[in-house]
Amino acid sequence: MAGVGVSERPEVASGGPLMLAYYSLSLFVVGGVDLGTPVGGPLWARSLVWLSYFGAPVLAAWTLIQAILHSFAPQSWQLRRLKDHVIVVSSSELSLTYLRRLRKKDPRVQVVVACRNCDQSTAGEIRESFNAPVVIGDITHRYFLEQLRPHLARRILLLGENSLRSYEAATHILELVPDIGRRLIIHCGRLRFMRAMADTRVARECQTFNSYHLAASGLVRSHLVQHFMETKRKDAVILAGFGRFGQTIVEQLQTLALDEMRSMVIIDTDVERRVMVADEQMYFSGDYRRELLEGDISHPDVWRRVWDTITVDSDDTVIVLGTGSEEENMRTALWLRKKAPRAMIIARSSTHSLFANEVARENNITTVSIAELVEEHIPADWVTLE
Repeated sequence: MAGVGVSERPEVASGGPLMLAYYSLSLFVVGGVDLGTPVGGPLWARSLVWLSYFGAPVLAAWTLIQAILHSFAPQSWQLRRLKDHVIVVSSSELSLTYLRRLRKKDPRVQVVVACRNCDQSTAGEIRESFNAPVVIGDITHRYFLEQLRPHLARRILLLGENSLRSYEAATHILELVPDIGRRLIIHCGRLRFMRAMADTRVARECQTFNSYHLAASGLVRSHLVQHFMETKRKDAVILAGFGRFGQTIVEQLQTLALDEMRSMVIIDTDVERRVMVADEQMYFSGDYRRELLEGDISHPDVWRRVWDTITVDSDDTVIVLGTGSEEENMRTALWLRKKAPRAMIIARSSTHSLFANEVARENNITTVSIAELVEEHIPADWVTLE
């Protein structure tokens, strides 16, 4: 359009936009050999056409070379340019929760997800939703670990379910990058194991956490402490379920609201043993009354014994249904709402549920999910990467 023609096809210069577009695209395939050399027009325009003559075939060839290299070694190709990146080990639900929070804070930071195995649907979700490549390998193998370039990473998160393997991977990373320190975050699925490992070098130099601990801490801070402040008398707490979630609720209550409780009732099918195990590493302090009731929360006799122990139907009573059965938590919450309309009732689920939230709103019940609590209370420095 600036007046430059070609020696073999002079009609191109006077052609319409479609003809110009067609012959311009042909430069990527034949590089102009069918058109001849640029002639006429101002020097700047002729120079640009010459640049296109050389640039188009080079770009096409480089794209083809990249495709070939990627087909032979896709992981190496994805990892070769990693720098100032975040490494997430595992494709678990916890990893997806962290990625959601990270992308809300920083949608552009480079992220790579490494795992020993990952199904196609999860890998596709990670790539499409979080713009993160998924690479397959064993993080405890030095060759694979070096491919992830941990010495250039901003943060490494070991979020797998196997606690011992996560500590093993952390040991290898510390040997490879001794100064990584607090940039290495380890999830430990078992509270008892995490407490037992507290004095190891890995625990001292890195950050360790448990997802249930994070969720329970968030629940106490965001729901229970505020409720305690609004009631006139000290509160009675009924805790149904004393697994990892229940134990950490008690731990956080003793840290944040010890003087706000007058009594606590703990219900579990194996309550005596669980409390004995918790007593090994978590000292129960305070002058509040503590009662242990063994049984299933679905059995009416359990709640009859609760009624015989404390006054339930009052606004200074909190009932936390935190067992591993989401259905029983919700069903029992609805039943208790009829029996104790003034009490605060909290039902736990694992993931966000639109149905559970709708039922809860209709019946004045508070529902909390482990995944949402974890996402909301992930420490800010884990997603702030300056």
